[in-house]
Amino acid sequence: MTIDDLVAFGANTSEGLKRCLNKEDFYLRMVKKVPADSNFQKLFDAIKTGDLNTAFDASHALKGVVGNLALSPIFTPVSELTELLRARKQADYSVLLEAIRKGRDELELICSK
Repeated sequence: MTIDDLVAFGANTSEGLKRCLNKEDFYLRMVKKVPADSNFQKLFDAIKTGDLNTAFDASHALKGVVGNLALSPIFTPVSELTELLRARKQADYSVLLEAIRKGRDELELICSK
């Protein structure tokens, strides 16, 4: 995986690198950990079972991680979902969940390079 791969993915790598003190190796190591973050599965499972408290906690944690690494294709839907879940209102979150899942899966492919 390279910075160019992440740029093509849609990540704001210059912002992510700044947050990692411009240490490219550190930034890439942190990005590689994202697809395996257990909060993705916690989020998907919690929404499925209607546990909005757990869903909010998982989405909020993911928002911090992907936001700090400036992984925009995941951050945007996670951020939107987090704000919707803040109200703990039952709704159809399927479009946002699919965007999050798609971003995570795409990032996982990039990280396996």
